[in-house]
Amino acid sequence: MSPRAVATERLRKVLALVPWILAHPGAHLDDLAARFSMSRRDLERELSLLQFCGLPPYTADRLIDVDLRGDRVSIRLAEYFERPLRLTASEGFALLAAGRAMLTVPGADPHGPLARALDKLADALGSPQGLVVDVGGAPNLDVLRDAAREHGQVEIDYYSYARDEMTTRRIDPLRVFHAFGAWYTAAYCHRARGERLFRVDRVRAVRATGERFAPRPEADRHDELVYHPHPDDLRITLRLAPSARWVPETYPTEEVLDEPGGWCTVTMAISERAWLERLLLRLGPAAEVVAPAEEADAAAVAARRLLARY
Repeated sequence: MSPRAVATERLRKVLALVPWILAHPGAHLDDLAARFSMSRRDLERELSLLQFCGLPPYTADRLIDVDLRGDRVSIRLAEYFERPLRLTASEGFALLAAGRAMLTVPGADPHGPLARALDKLADALGSPQGLVVDVGGAPNLDVLRDAAREHGQVEIDYYSYARDEMTTRRIDPLRVFHAFGAWYTAAYCHRARGERLFRVDRVRAVRATGERFAPRPEADRHDELVYHPHPDDLRITLRLAPSARWVPETYPTEEVLDEPGGWCTVTMAISERAWLERLLLRLGPAAEVVAPAEEADAAAVAARRLLARY
């Protein structure tokens, strides 16, 4: 009886599959099995494992999406993996070592996207300064900056993370700023008929309309907080364990009451229910909904809905 493959060996093989499939969307299963010296049955088993790879709390938005249609497969990475990385030198060397190990898996492309990325990382780490690798910016950032500066109206294709939908909007970009590790543009949205914030890395395309807009006085306001609560936004009160004290330190709150033993009660304004559900799922037993009463089982409802998808 052959020994069972250990988890690390399976994970390394799975991660070697990822860059190849990303570079060749719609790859045929038979071709993949031959390239990676696997049976088709083993390949399908590894692809099923890949669907459970991601980041805590392992909700749908943090997992890798495997699209298997007939005999062909494509992969869409969770949004987190599209974020620019900021690595220390030690983290960079660890990443380089892990990447080189993945290139030793049979079938890995020694000249593919992973290999090219590792070569660039090695060059960066070999620089005399030994600098942190900081890949800043975002697609369409310069275009939106120019539009805000020149008061030019644009049309954007925008992915809403909270609603999981793509929309096309006509906006007047008022200002572009950086906060909490991401770029944002504050703009008047003609679809919403009000000012909204758009994360620049979720703007998929920008098209000039040829129209110009009059600058608004609030365009000079400095944004220290990304979210500005509205009077009609849902207010929720949470009782947080000591391990969850990072919540009021990370997100805007309207009230924080300290309790004995490191616990605290916080009141927050919530603009999107989906955001609240993700927060509660992430916190797990470290959070309890105090008010309003109708939201007491919000985490359980979200968890059941998520489990139903699998």
